[in-house]
Amino acid sequence: MSVIFTIGYEGTDIDRFVRALKEDGVRQVADLRAVAVSRKAGFSKKRLDARLAAEGIRYRHFVSLGDPKLGREAARAGDFEAFRAIYGAHLSSASAQDGLLALVAAVRDTPTCLLCFERAPRTCHRAIVAQEVSRETGFRIQNLFAGVLERHERNIAGVQRHHPGESATAA
Repeated sequence: MSVIFTIGYEGTDIDRFVRALKEDGVRQVADLRAVAVSRKAGFSKKRLDARLAAEGIRYRHFVSLGDPKLGREAARAGDFEAFRAIYGAHLSSASAQDGLLALVAAVRDTPTCLLCFERAPRTCHRAIVAQEVSRETGFRIQNLFAGVLERHERNIAGVQRHHPGESATAA
């Protein structure tokens, strides 16, 4: 069974981020940010594209699958019910559906990782997109985490370890 990966770059740096992608054989990154600009060094669109290309990883930006501003504001405020409703409505739009079709086609032959900022996939729209891709392709979803998990994150039920064979204390 094939895999669709997801990753957030919150709390990491570009070197750890790239290392996490390479360790799992990712060959393509699908950027799901509405606006691919970042204050974190190396994560704005042009620099990220150049760095990934140097590592043999293709970069693609799926603008239409980005979370609208109101959805981002709801998520930042911790109102995840509103966030999911806003993003769900957005995802049903014609442009987002076109983007989703393009993404599904892009992931079929290339190990791909869906990218956004938030570290925790359960509070990010990339988890919703990953579910849609999984539904269309039958791919299993694997959430990647760049760098060392913080102590409180290692104890969250359902967090998949970057190295599944390690215990929580080793992660």
